[in-house]
Formats: sequence, structure tokens, C-alpha cells
Amino acid sequence: MKKNTASDNKVALQRDASFSRRNFLRGLGACIALPAFESLLPTKLFAADTLPASGLATTATGAPLRTAFVYFPNGAIPAAWWPATDGKDFPLSRTLQPLASSQKQVQVVGGLELLTAMPGSDGGGDHARANGTFLTGVRLKKSATDIQDGISIDQVIARQIGHLTRFPSLELTCDAGRNTGACDSGYSCAYQYNLSWSSSSTPMTPEANPRQVFERLFGAGAPGERVENAKRRRQEQRSILDFVRQDARDLARCLGSRDRDKLDQYLTGVRELEARIQKAERAGGVKDPMVPTPDGIPADYAQHIQLMYDIMVLAFQTDSTRVATMLLAHDGSNRPFTDIGIPEGHHDLSHHQNKEDRIEKVSQIDLWYVQQFAKFLDKLQAVKDVDGHSILHNTMIVYGGGNADGNRHTHVNLPILLAGAGGGTLTPGRFVKQGGKPATNLYLSMADRMGVKNLERFGDSTGRLADI
Repeated sequence: MKKNTASDNKVALQRDASFSRRNFLRGLGACIALPAFESLLPTKLFAADTLPASGLATTATGAPLRTAFVYFPNGAIPAAWWPATDGKDFPLSRTLQPLASSQKQVQVVGGLELLTAMPGSDGGGDHARANGTFLTGVRLKKSATDIQDGISIDQVIARQIGHLTRFPSLELTCDAGRNTGACDSGYSCAYQYNLSWSSSSTPMTPEANPRQVFERLFGAGAPGERVENAKRRRQEQRSILDFVRQDARDLARCLGSRDRDKLDQYLTGVRELEARIQKAERAGGVKDPMVPTPDGIPADYAQHIQLMYDIMVLAFQTDSTRVATMLLAHDGSNRPFTDIGIPEGHHDLSHHQNKEDRIEKVSQIDLWYVQQFAKFLDKLQAVKDVDGHSILHNTMIVYGGGNADGNRHTHVNLPILLAGAGGGTLTPGRFVKQGGKPATNLYLSMADRMGVKNLERFGDSTGRLADI
């Protein structure tokens, strides 16, 4: 019989410490992870001697530290993206105007590069390379069948901190994925439809269906049981919370007044989210988005994105995971944006040939994506974490893409934002020009803050970003 090593014991203690700060309401086929409550925390939670010795994914206050990576396609119009001046209290550019309410929690990072997406001797395929190397920094093999990429930074982090939460990582998309066949100039579709990679040949296929993600996070039981429970809930038109209502009442009696308000606010948010998913499913066939839409996914793209962002908020709020990726659309996406008066495809417009009307339309699409992201940040800012800070304060979120200027397929000076304060380890509210460094340098610096050990290099990194 194998004896537990000191390392095994440390991992177990870290897991126990993490789960002791969360509570679960259990009912018939349901398990709801709740935020941490002051009333149920040990009084020494924030004392130095109670923090995990390794500092894994934990802030200085003892609260969870999270990280996320959000990808938008086809680059951005540089003149509309970049602020006029750098430094603190920078003026927001046209595209970044929606971030006004969260500007002090956002860092615009200029001068980052993705040289592994450059053509080299491989010729066409910039969209596949941009998408496939964004989080790996590894040169792709140009093949439709022999896939060779690299492990992505989110999975590097998840391997070391994943044991602290119920789910090591969460992979989301608002796109219909393809993992087989050729997509862009002979590159496998797997490169273009995945951000996260667990190995050089294995993508972490993201989930596009909000209901499936929601039930994965908040359902219980074996897969067969979970499906039957989901059917039963839908048939009886009862919220998942109806199965745990009595447990919620019992828990409320153990909480202080502030925590009871927090519990009520949280449960109301979960119920509202599930109601929105149900409504979106019922209206799924009404509006034609002009792209194939799997069953269960809202026809309205903005609604789909916001549902996924809301689920990410809940996943972080309940400490169900501390690592997430979101692919808003694959690079090369030719989705039209008829809701804002743009019937042409995004990719077609991105090759604007310096025509003012096409540049204007792409700028409007860039602005639209930032508007969706800004709503996500506002929600994270509005939710208080266990230490009294906002969840956004205790999070690091990269928002960006692997193409810079979509018209010319450039991969230098990428449009990248770093949102959140990383639990106080980042200095947001600035525009910082990094002067031509690999994006992987940023990822190394983020991994350090997540407590990742023994990661000297990552992908094509040349060091760490000191000024973030």
C-alpha cells in the first residue's frame, strides 16, 4: 500500500482548505456551489499562518485568485483601438470607450507579439496560426491530420492548481467547433476552433451550449442520472434551485444578516440565469443569425456571449474553477452583424483595402465586442469576494487576439487588454507600451502570480514582463 508523501499531504491540505471556504446545497440530482460566507469562515482565514504554503492561486488576503483568457477574432482597427497617450489615466480610444466604468481595473498592453503566427515558409493560414498559437506560443505543423501544437498556458496553470477546485479549468466558446478536416490553407480545423490545449496534439474542446455548461457546473450525479434530472427539471418547469430550497433555508439560519443578503442575491442570480437560458432555448428558431446554430444555443449572438460570461462569473464566484478560456469566435470568422446594421461578413470586411466605409464597419464590430466584454467586467466588479474586494480585483483576464491588423494579417503590437488587479499584484488603469515582446512573456508573469512553480520558459518567451 502506497504511503502518502509530504507532497501528497500538502496537496490534500490545500484541497481541504479550498473546500472549507465553500458550502454546497444538495438536493435531488442537484449540487449548488455557493460563495464563501464570513459567518462560516474560521476567524483566522486571512492570517498568514493559514494560507497555503505554496501560495497556489491565492491572494495575499487568502481569497481565490483566478485567471481567464478571452479571444476575439480578426484583429482590430489600430487607429480606433490604441489610446492617444500612454501612462496612467490614459484617454480611452473610440473602441475602448465601453470600458469607462471599469477603466481603473483595465490595463492596455501595447507592443506584444505572436511571432509564431507569422507565415515563415508555410505561406497562407494566418487565422489558424493566430488562433492556434495564441495561448501556446508554439509553431504549428501545417497539416490537416498530423496535429502538432503545444500545451496552452491555461492548462499549464490548471495542472498545478486544478486540485483546489471542482473543475481544474473551464473552456467556453460561442462558436460551432470543428476538430477534424482542413480549414485555413491546409491547417487542421482543430487549430482554429480551440484556444486551450492539454498537449501538442490534444485540444481542450470548448463547450458552446450554455445549458450544458450550466448543468455541468451545477448538476450532480452520473452522466445518465444528470440527463434524466435535467429532463425532469425541464418537464416540470422547475428551477434547479427548487431541489435545494429547504437546504438554503436551513443554511440561511446559520448566517449573519450580511451573508443572508449575499445568499439571497446569489441564488436570485442563478435563478435568473437559468430562466434566461430557458427563454433563449424557447426562442431559438425565431431569429436567423445566418450561421448554423446547434440546438440549445441562443440565436442572438449577444445573448449567447452574455450567457457564457454570466456562467464564467458564477464559476468564479462559487470557486468552481480558477482557470477559464472563452473563444468568442474563431479567427477568420465571417459572421455578419445585422443587429448593428452590418450584413457583410466580419472576415470579408477585415480585408478592407483601406476603404473608409469598410474600416468604419470593422471599427463598429470591434466596439461591439468590447461592449460585451465591458458588461462582463462590470458584473465581476459588482460581486464581492470573500475578502471584501470585488471578484474582478482578485482576477487576471486577458482579452485579445492573435491578429493585429486584420487587413494585412500582422501579428505584432497585438490588441490586448489585461483586466483585473490580480489580487493587488497588478497595476491596472494604465496604457503600457512593452516595446516588442512575446505575448508569452505576459503569460509567464501571470503564471508566477498563480503560484506556478518551475516554469522558466513558456513557448517562445524571452523573459517576464516586469511592468504590469
